[in-house]
Amino acid sequence: MTLSADLVQKYNRPAPRYTSYPTLPLWENTLKPVDWEELVKKAFLQFGKDEGISIYIHLPFCESLCTYCGCNKRITKNEAVKAPYIQALLAEWKKYTLLFGEKPKIAGIHLGGGTPTFFDPGNLHDLITSILMESKQMPHAEFSFEGHPNNTSFAHLMTLKNLGFERVSFGIQDFNEQVQTTIHRSQPFEKVKYVTDSARILGYTSINFDLIYGLPHQTRESMADTFAKVQTLKPDRIAFYSYAHLPSAFPAQKSFEKFLPSEIEKRELYKLGKVLLIEMGYEEVGMDHFALPDDPLVTAKSAGNLHRNFMGYTTSPSKLLIGLGASSISDIYFAYAQNEKGIDNYQSETLIGNWTLQKGHILSQMDVQVRNSILDLICKKQAEIPQEIWDELTENQLENLMEMERDQLISINSPIVTVSEEGMGFIRNICAQIDLRLASDQSKKKLFSKTI
Repeated sequence: MTLSADLVQKYNRPAPRYTSYPTLPLWENTLKPVDWEELVKKAFLQFGKDEGISIYIHLPFCESLCTYCGCNKRITKNEAVKAPYIQALLAEWKKYTLLFGEKPKIAGIHLGGGTPTFFDPGNLHDLITSILMESKQMPHAEFSFEGHPNNTSFAHLMTLKNLGFERVSFGIQDFNEQVQTTIHRSQPFEKVKYVTDSARILGYTSINFDLIYGLPHQTRESMADTFAKVQTLKPDRIAFYSYAHLPSAFPAQKSFEKFLPSEIEKRELYKLGKVLLIEMGYEEVGMDHFALPDDPLVTAKSAGNLHRNFMGYTTSPSKLLIGLGASSISDIYFAYAQNEKGIDNYQSETLIGNWTLQKGHILSQMDVQVRNSILDLICKKQAEIPQEIWDELTENQLENLMEMERDQLISINSPIVTVSEEGMGFIRNICAQIDLRLASDQSKKKLFSKTI
């Protein structure tokens, strides 16, 4: 894969990660609880009854602060926070089941954080069992969770496996000791090997490693060593993310700012990592993700059935994603909603029967068209852009698309836009050129990390 330093310098600009469209800072906040309830009912009747629903559960507690992290979390070692938070999650779930009017079919559950394995196996057993008692599990439902190698025990893995969990993701980030110390996430290779081997012994069908490029003190040599260690464990999937540096939002990132690689060095780290992954037998799946050839994600990509939501790439066709917990986001196709970020307020309001919707957005028909086009670019590397979108693009966006075609990042055969192999490295920039809401509010660009 060729990589031009000029292109890196040219396109390394702030842009959304496109986990949704519109992206969260551009939501209109027009959503009222009564509107949300009616839209949830509508989405369940139209999609959820047949396709089932997916559930994301945010478990926000961590025992220590990883200074690179941009997630919503609370640092604590207080055991007393666990039970009340689970009670609040179940109270929120109960409100949704009352809206559905019947036991929903579950297409998937994902436990994210924070650190889900901060909770004891017994806590997680009670949580999942209670949810499943109020629902029906679909035959091919995908249950997954994020585990920290330092506190994921054999009991965690066994308990969740017995509840139907087949997928686990471990946040590795980097194996280099200096990098780990600087970002305050020290986890010896031996611990990662232990939890990986344990998951395989218990029969987990998919193990994912999260890795990050662009961290402080990373070099080509340290990156090569990290990937050599990864190869000995050979996870089924790898998410290879760009480090998002936003110290204005996450002040802890300032602690290592002077040790970050330059823009060109960072892009070279990405290039090296991608080459090593391909040499190890992984196939690129959409944006930032890689999987072994027999993985369902690769099959879905080949068949054109790959999907993407707030949880990442998935093979599930479910259009209804319910987020439970503080800061969780729900996507019900017609609208988005995010819960209150404050854990105490989330718990107190939920436990007295209130919704804790902090932010929301009801999608217009144009929003739906743009979202579908962006998803096609990210999942299929090609999109047929409706004429209604072309007509609304600004002069600057059209000029940028033409420039990207000259730079061989895309090809345009109107109305079809196709992304080249090198263009996938700049996919966020490409998607931004059909983002109508971002174009109308350029002031929000400062809220996003750079694309490279």
